[in-house]
Amino acid sequence: MISQPVRDETDASYVVVGDGIAGSSAAAELSDRTTNASITVVTGESEPLYNRILIKEFAKGTLSADVVRMHDRSWYDDRDIDLRLGTRVEAVDTAAQVLETEAGKSIAYDELLIATGSTPRSLPVENADADGVTTFWTIEDAEEIRQNAARAEHNVIVGGGLLGIDYAAIAAAQDIDAHYLIREGHWFSGALSETGAEIVHEALRERGVTPVVETEVSRFETDDAGHLRAAIASDGRRYEADCAGVAIGTTPNTGLLEETPVPLEDGIVVDETLQTDVPSVWAAGDVARYDDPRLGRHVSNGSWGSAAAQGELAARNMLAAPDARAPFEYVPSYSVSHFEFPLASFGHPRLGDTYHERRYGDREWRRLAFRDGQLVGGVLIGDREPLQAYKQLTASGRHVHHQVQQLLAPSFDGTVFERQSSPLASD
Repeated sequence: MISQPVRDETDASYVVVGDGIAGSSAAAELSDRTTNASITVVTGESEPLYNRILIKEFAKGTLSADVVRMHDRSWYDDRDIDLRLGTRVEAVDTAAQVLETEAGKSIAYDELLIATGSTPRSLPVENADADGVTTFWTIEDAEEIRQNAARAEHNVIVGGGLLGIDYAAIAAAQDIDAHYLIREGHWFSGALSETGAEIVHEALRERGVTPVVETEVSRFETDDAGHLRAAIASDGRRYEADCAGVAIGTTPNTGLLEETPVPLEDGIVVDETLQTDVPSVWAAGDVARYDDPRLGRHVSNGSWGSAAAQGELAARNMLAAPDARAPFEYVPSYSVSHFEFPLASFGHPRLGDTYHERRYGDREWRRLAFRDGQLVGGVLIGDREPLQAYKQLTASGRHVHHQVQQLLAPSFDGTVFERQSSPLASD
């Protein structure tokens, strides 16, 4: 870990674009590790950081907005961070090291961190912007979804990923008759097999949410006032809906860098230290595509813990000499808590070249993803106890595919691997 900055702090200006958990964590780290540096956080949001993990509970009606909010203005003031709300960056001049805002203001920087996150994709179909059709990303979205659900009798959810399951849980909590339209053959298809997905499908049905697989929306039907009335599938079936939730993925917010030499490829391409090819420009959070040497490729992950860790590391590396910068090494995980049974994913469960799974009971199941013999991710349903052991083994980069039966043992806790002499031993 880097303990001391090497920059003359009295002259240094650090600018963070984005006040999500990545940007906020970076700003806090910079404040903790400097004394006289100028730290500015620029964000298009109308209010300071809130917990994006908890907004689904706010939308369900189980938490108040006050619980979801994390920081107020005083949090930034106490740390001498200049927070600029409602400020959108239009362009970056990397040669002059200056940001240009939509309002025509210029902000100079010595080191720049882009933590702009991503934006939900909308369906490219007729009436996708109808009253009652929402995406789910901000606290304002959550408030709209909450209000829609309170007065709805029928709901449609579109999208077979983790945000889609949050929408489904909101419908279930409000006792809305809902159809969950999934383009693939089952939910979370890149990470789950049909066996694991069916456990989730059955739990949804029990809560009044009907999964409809291999189905796409061709258009939304509205009334004369422009309010949603139904979703029409590509096969002609009509699903009545007073509101609809669209969760078909996100697009990284990279527009401010389009006219710069910063490499963009489904995000901002950075090295293992989170720096771009352009000096003094860094990226963190789900907008960043970082080099993961274990996988031998660039990947992105914007889970809450991963984004926070990226922000903190980027800040430390900004303050460090080039030869003292640390690589980003993190195994993300994500939990779904909407059901009577827990569900958790870890690592990159979609990136395996080989998969193994085991069912232990009606609602207990695991699937592990391997790539080039290494454990790279997985999903656990019904028992989270092995999660930390799996994450540690994934982080080690060891070749363990030949020990898959031990890995899938019901009581696996990693101790058999801890006893082996070398954490990086291969077969």
